[in-house]
Amino acid sequence: MDKMKTPATQRHLAWHETLELHELVVFQSVGLMKLKQTHPKIKDPTLKVIYQQAITALSKNIEELLRFYSIAAHPDRDIEDRQDNLPFYAGDLLSLTKTSIRNYAIAITETATPQLRDVLKKQLMAAIDLHATVYNYMYQNSLYPSYDLNRLLKNDMNLAAKALSAPY
Repeated sequence: MDKMKTPATQRHLAWHETLELHELVVFQSVGLMKLKQTHPKIKDPTLKVIYQQAITALSKNIEELLRFYSIAAHPDRDIEDRQDNLPFYAGDLLSLTKTSIRNYAIAITETATPQLRDVLKKQLMAAIDLHATVYNYMYQNSLYPSYDLNRLLKNDMNLAAKALSAPY
């Protein structure tokens, strides 16, 4: 009887792991860029230290996660490198809508007041519709190659490199 492979002996990540890895790298890269842009504006010394700690932690997280890209479930392919901020802005909006959907779903499970639940459900549906609109825009403008995992992961690595190298 053949021994079943355990996760430790796999040669590459599973598709679902690769996609979750993608989500984490993109979310943290966008967050890191925001923190680095805001850091110079912080006047309170204690908060400035906390921002520095967050920048260091996110940088470390991204660097650790990027190590798994070499075993992600895809062959290597290059993509064009866009110099404008359009992908960043659209991706940031997509992340906001996705996070909003998750937050509304959690809030609904904590709601005891029927009127509040109705409002949250209405807003959840609006967030879902907005997410679809943003996603469709990104897909139609080749900003989110969701059906091309190779390009998707390459975009993540470019975004992460930009976030890690951004000054603050």
